[in-house]
Amino acid sequence: MAVPNIASWSSRPCNYLARLSLCCVVIYAVVCALMAIFQRSFIYFPSVFSRQQVDEMAHAAGLERWTNASGLFIGMKRLSPKQPADGTVMITYGNGSTAVGCEHYADDIQGVAAFDVFILEYPGYEDRPGRPSQSSLFRAADEAFPTLPANKPVYLVGESLGTGVASHIAGTHSNRIAGVVLISPFNTLADAAQSHYPMLPVLLLLRDRFPSEKYLSNYHGRVGIVVDGKDTIVPEKLGNRLFHGYAGPKKLWAFPNGGHCEITEPPSNFWKEVIDFWRC
Repeated sequence: MAVPNIASWSSRPCNYLARLSLCCVVIYAVVCALMAIFQRSFIYFPSVFSRQQVDEMAHAAGLERWTNASGLFIGMKRLSPKQPADGTVMITYGNGSTAVGCEHYADDIQGVAAFDVFILEYPGYEDRPGRPSQSSLFRAADEAFPTLPANKPVYLVGESLGTGVASHIAGTHSNRIAGVVLISPFNTLADAAQSHYPMLPVLLLLRDRFPSEKYLSNYHGRVGIVVDGKDTIVPEKLGNRLFHGYAGPKKLWAFPNGGHCEITEPPSNFWKEVIDFWRC
């Protein structure tokens, strides 16, 4: 009768655990690699239309094309019915929107103040050529900003991903910005992404970080921040972190029952409060 090899039996669980561990490590590495390669598809959601479609949507929204000195399309604008206007608002939207899709901001703001409204279009969105990335969005903002009227105060409105662009503009062109409001902002995109993928080394993988807190440290004007208690896209705590870290004059609007970029009070009330804060 053969004697069982006790050593081989006892080693099987160890071998199994080793293979399982190796398999888990390989899967984790593959997931990390895929996230690193395709990360921008998780950040940007461009809506692409033909020029004719964009023109038709803009006409229906009461917007017109905003172009640079070379005649290239850089966004949408709507001038105040009252001229000369009292100021200029530049809007940078969230990743799921477009310049035309921000008509409601123009409606609400111009409903309470005689401001010209300019909405930056991102590369790769609507019919603007290019591909979205942190560098291309920042470059588009820096190239568009000098085309705004130079003889009026300029205010910035950013939502979601666009709060990173607005913070960049404020920090880069701080001497020309009269006030800012950030709707559902993050302190950095890296922290927002880490909250969605806590098991991944996002801080090591992410290329487009949108470090809003860094850029706002170069700005010393009035900053309003809007946070929503039921925001599942950008956690409320990140907006609060940005607010508490800002050293200049600031105001917080907190909507406990609001979702992402949701202002749960009449728009006319909210924007009047914002503009009064800017003008204090």
